Amino acid sequence: MNLAGRLPLRARVMAWFSLVSLVVAGALAVATWHLSTGYMLGQRERSAIAQASGNARLVESQLRRDPDGLSELMTGLSAEVESAVLLVDGGDWISGGNRVDPRRLPAGFLDIVREGQAAHQRTVLDGVPVLAVGLPMQGLSATYFEVSPMRELDRTFRFLSWLLVAGTVASALAGALLGRWAATHALRPLRRVTAAAAEAARGDLGVRLPENSDPDLAPLAEAFNDTAERLQQRVARDARFAGDVSHELRSPLTTMLNAMAVLYRRRAELPPGSRQAVELLDTDLRRFRRMVDDLLEISRYDQDRSTFELVDLAELVLAVTAHHAPQAAGLLDVGTHPWIVGDRRRLERVVVNLLDNAARHGKGLVRLGIRSQDGRARIEVDDAGPGVPAAEREHVFERFSRGSPADRDASDSGAGLGLALVAQHVRGHDGNAWVEERPGGGARFVVELPEVAE
Repeated sequence: MNLAGRLPLRARVMAWFSLVSLVVAGALAVATWHLSTGYMLGQRERSAIAQASGNARLVESQLRRDPDGLSELMTGLSAEVESAVLLVDGGDWISGGNRVDPRRLPAGFLDIVREGQAAHQRTVLDGVPVLAVGLPMQGLSATYFEVSPMRELDRTFRFLSWLLVAGTVASALAGALLGRWAATHALRPLRRVTAAAAEAARGDLGVRLPENSDPDLAPLAEAFNDTAERLQQRVARDARFAGDVSHELRSPLTTMLNAMAVLYRRRAELPPGSRQAVELLDTDLRRFRRMVDDLLEISRYDQDRSTFELVDLAELVLAVTAHHAPQAAGLLDVGTHPWIVGDRRRLERVVVNLLDNAARHGKGLVRLGIRSQDGRARIEVDDAGPGVPAAEREHVFERFSRGSPADRDASDSGAGLGLALVAQHVRGHDGNAWVEERPGGGARFVVELPEVAE
């Protein structure tokens, strides 16, 4: 996977904005540098050539009129222009101002001037950038040179370069901030969709996105709302169907169970083959009854929302255990008495189903603990079974999941809906249910619910 695919969308948007700003600002900085430095250098060269030409005419006039006063003139010219002036006549040379050996000037530049052509060139002498101008004197064997320092122009160029670099970096940072702002605002509708989808995944199928006038976002909101509406209707139809079917089955099932009870009590009078058939039928009828009861419970999940009340979770677990599994009284481990807001009937069903699961699939209850941790109330049910493999821990809370056939008890009359009801009721209380490995072996089923202050 490439790096771009690993970065979040917001980071990629910031990077692209920053890169575009960097490229644009860099291009403008380069163009500004070339235009400004070219213009300032041109101005400086034209000014230096004009000054050198005027000085050369004065030197030429003095050389023709009175060569003895040439040194004084050269000194005065160097003081006026703050540069070095040189007059080279054959092998002799006269300088004014800063002493500069003409032989240190670039050879190509000197050759051009010796050939009788005026020339100028930028170079560096003793670490100082200078502009050298050479002018041959017509009718004379002398050549006039003027070397002007360019310190101020060099400082200007340095300042300009730092300014352009700083501006380019600042532009890239501004682009990143602009990209972050743009990504935050652009992703805001996506965050709303994500939050709504999370609510729907937690079971709130009534969640809807607000209407949006944006032509790009309106289809997304309409599609999500339509999907949520269809899903809600489908779930409601399935629940009604399960409830209607379960309710219609209860009457004939009750008749069959009563008839089976009569046959089961008199099974000793039946032939061996008929006796075995009655026992098998009794097991399946009991399993059928549990499945019908669980289906009715599932179909009533979206009803009776107004029955939530303040509940002492430890007292509720103690009462359920005393009524449903009195033999487990010595296995209770009540560390605290957390209070929660919940539906007492559904919470009782959660505890009953966990105890039944430990008895049917976990080879018996080992410990039933009540804890309070980080503002969450916990019910911990430990069993003595072989445990639940890591790959199956999420699937045991699905409907009609009964574990692997190898570990299933032949006398088990369950329908695989008990733990699904546990997960459903716990989600209705904004809690979580999971299974983990128990210290020392076996499985630990954990229910965690929001705790409230007493």
